[in-house]
Amino acid sequence: MKAIVAERGQVTIPKALRQKLGIKPGTVLDFEIKQATLVAVKVHEQNSVEQVYGCLSREGIDTDKVIEELRGKNK
Repeated sequence: MKAIVAERGQVTIPKALRQKLGIKPGTVLDFEIKQATLVAVKVHEQNSVEQVYGCLSREGIDTDKVIEELRGKNK
């Protein structure tokens, strides 16, 4: 399949390729040169949980105490 480079350097990826590769509006592509060939690789975005996992320190945290503070002591 062929595509023409527009004046501003833009290229339209043919619809059949977009569908086959799951490229939709907003998909991030990483461009590289390999042996004088332009290669576009789809960047796999992390889901929202993976993006924040590990951002909070867990040192010294007692899960039971945190739950107790949130729920209140059982009576």
